[in-house]
This record gives sequence, structure tokens and C-alpha cells, in this order.
Amino acid sequence: MKTSDTLPVSSLNLLLWAAGQQGANVDELRQAIGLDAATAANPDARVSIVTIQRLWPLAIAASGDAYLALHLGSLVNPTSIGLLAYVLMHAPTLGAAMEHLCRYQDIACQGVRTVLKPAEDGAWLMLELLSPDITYPEHVINSELSVYLAAFAGLTGQVVLPRAVQLAYPQPTDATEHERVFGPAPLTFDAAQTAVLFDAETLALPIRNASPTLFSLFEQHAAAVLNQLPKGGELSLAEQVRRHIVQLLKGQAPALSAVADRLHLSTRTLQLHLKEAGHSYQQLLDEVRRELALRHLRQPHQSTTDIAFLLGYSEPSVFVRSFKKWTGQTPGAYRKTASSF
Repeated sequence: MKTSDTLPVSSLNLLLWAAGQQGANVDELRQAIGLDAATAANPDARVSIVTIQRLWPLAIAASGDAYLALHLGSLVNPTSIGLLAYVLMHAPTLGAAMEHLCRYQDIACQGVRTVLKPAEDGAWLMLELLSPDITYPEHVINSELSVYLAAFAGLTGQVVLPRAVQLAYPQPTDATEHERVFGPAPLTFDAAQTAVLFDAETLALPIRNASPTLFSLFEQHAAAVLNQLPKGGELSLAEQVRRHIVQLLKGQAPALSAVADRLHLSTRTLQLHLKEAGHSYQQLLDEVRRELALRHLRQPHQSTTDIAFLLGYSEPSVFVRSFKKWTGQTPGAYRKTASSF
């Protein structure tokens, strides 16, 4: 029997919080969908898409806001998305942030895929609903797009206006609120696929300064690793490589060539010197990832999916396999052991 698609409990908490801002009783909503306090507070917990689909009509009725999904972006702070916001904030341009968004969402969420497709003088940000458990596609689409547009505005410090919006659900009787939220872009309902067009000028908008709070999520752990390395002239080549890996490892594993450039060496020369010293680049990368993983897992508010992305893994399952190879434990088992001390 097929296991239901899931999503992080943080996504469900976001909807509960937004409904609460509109006057809903959050505790009653949690009880109605069977969400206990321990699960809601667990950063690694995942809930079925069926559960959040059950929540949508309940949250709308309890809040009295028929357009709650469209309003989600204005009700939540984009930085509450957590490490996803961190990743977007460290992109040079809005277009690059969208590319990171697509990469991260693919590994963090089941049921929805986001793709950036180049177009003439711009690009389409496309949403594809994959899960058969999604019974309210309009709520999923509206909430995702409204949060994205709010996040893009926060990242750039400007109102980000799409050139066109295509929505893959039937046109409502009254589309006034849709026009307000997505406008002044022309809206197309009953589209084959949900897609939002952004022009090249919008994609080139620079991202403003990163949030110091989110930046510190990585930096505090990176600094701890760096502080363990010898200082100044004591640094061996392997230690210098480790130091550069730590500094570059922010959501994407740094390539050997990037580290070689920092050391003013060719890639081949760096490989040969490391081999002569009994090391390989992959070994040093794994050592840094292991140390950072252990430190991240001692923090209670970061999920293993978030940690996998911070360490540059394309999929959480690859991180889990690597961690088990290093320690003999899964990340979840290690976290339980670490929290008992």
C-alpha cells in the first residue's frame, strides 16, 4: 500500500498561525486534525498531506476568511520559513534565489514541485502538484504563490510584479481578490499548469542584506569548527582546505576548483599535494560535514532536512546514509542520544 505524501510539520504550523491571526482558535483546530503538541514542536516531524488538506476548510471556516490562502503571504513573516529563507537571502539576485527555491523545495516537500523555466526576456516559475492527496489544489496554489511574492518583495525591498499569472484551477465566481493579490498581471484560469512569468529586469534585482539572525544559524557552527583549527602559520594544506570548505559550505557543497582558486593553485596541483599528504578532497569535505552535522543535530529547532541542505546534500536520504556511515547511527537516533546528556 502506498504511503501518503508528507510535508514538514512547520508548514502546517504556519497555516495554523495564520488562521490564528485571523481570529481562529488554534488549539481547537489542532484537536480537530489530531495534531498533538509534541508533534507540533518536533522539528523533524512530518505530517501527511491529507492532514493539511483536512485543515484548509476548517481553518477558513474558523478564521472567517474565505481567501485565507491568498492572504497567507501577507500574514506570515517570510523569515519564518526558516532555512529556506536563509538560502534565498544568500543569493545574489532574485533569479538566483528562485533557482535555490526550486532546488530546496524539491528535497523538502513531497506533493509539490517548483521549476524555473527560461522564457524570452525572463522566466516562468512553475508549480506542479504531484500528490493525489491534494484535494484543494486552489488553496495549495494560492498559498504557495502568495508566500513567494511576499518573500520576493522582502528579499529585494521592492514590490515584485509578475508579467502574467496562469492558474491551474477553474475561475471563481468573483476573482476580485485574485486580481488584487496577483495584479496587475493578466490572470488566466483553467490553465494547463500553474506558472508565473517574471521579466529579466525583475530576475536581476539584487537581494538585500541577509538577515543576521538566519545568517547566524550557519555561522555560529562554522565558527566553532574554524576555532578548532590551528591558527596562522601553523596551518597545513589539509587544514587550509578544511577552513575554506567551512567558509564556502552554505547550502551547496563547494567544488574542489573553488577551494583551489582560494589557495591560488590549480585543481590538479591541489589534488596532488593532498595525495602526497595522505588526504583527498572528498575525505576533508566529509570530515567538515560530519563535524557540522553533529553540531547542528545538538540544536533542537533544525530538522534533518534543513541540516542536509545546509551541508550541501541534494537529498536528505543521502545525508542520512552518510551520517550512518560516519557514526553508525541515523541523525534521528543521534539527536535522541545527544539530548539525553
